[in-house]
Amino acid sequence: MTKISVLGCGWLGLPLAKAFLSKGFSVKGSTTSTAKLDVLKNAGIAPFLIALSENKTTGNLSDFLENSKILIIDVPPKLRGLAQENFVAKIRNMIPSIEKSSVENVLFISSTSVYNDEAIFVTEETIPKPDTESGKQLLETEQLLLNNSHFKTTVLRFGGLIGQDRHPVKFLAGRENLDNPNATINLIHQDDCIGIIEKIIETDSWNETFNAVAPFHPSREQYYTQKAKDLDLALPKFNSEENSTGKIILSARIETVLKYTFTKPNL
Repeated sequence: MTKISVLGCGWLGLPLAKAFLSKGFSVKGSTTSTAKLDVLKNAGIAPFLIALSENKTTGNLSDFLENSKILIIDVPPKLRGLAQENFVAKIRNMIPSIEKSSVENVLFISSTSVYNDEAIFVTEETIPKPDTESGKQLLETEQLLLNNSHFKTTVLRFGGLIGQDRHPVKFLAGRENLDNPNATINLIHQDDCIGIIEKIIETDSWNETFNAVAPFHPSREQYYTQKAKDLDLALPKFNSEENSTGKIILSARIETVLKYTFTKPNL
């Protein structure tokens, strides 16, 4: 039985770990919350309390990695507001433990924020030029893992994450003077996030980089106006006087290399 360690059992990591369990994998999961340990345990996930920081890693990281062949790192950087961190240092600190462990393959959950808006159409061949601190640190972390010869790394760059309980239209509803009305959306549903990760493991697709965004790119104004109507929310109002800037993230390699078919292509 293949053992998988999921570092970060949050909004995506927890349902992902449950999906692995349903497919017969043995799963270890980490959380930074003592209250969540029972949630993991009751789901059948071996629970670990692990916290990464710039200077050290607290918790039993060795036991968390022991006997696992695959490590999934799903820990987003905290780079908003005053509590900004050195995300690269947090991941760098745990690399010696990965090197000493049984882990052969690492899947790093990254973001399409590693690309700026210079190119209209973005593929994995597009050279990343992040213009945000989060994008810069994610790109540096990608390289840190990809360049390590002790294990094989695949990088998965997700677009905006949505799901049954999470949708940006709830934040935008009723707001006025919103920018970029003609920029296209680059979103992906939680179900497809999980399906793509399962496909990477199923097909043994390591030493790869994939963009992961649903192949559906209406304008922001078009999409969010319709979504607000569908959910009976106040309509967002966009400012059409300013020029819109944005990019279209293409995920063709997900479909051609992984042979994956999106289950929620129209979001």
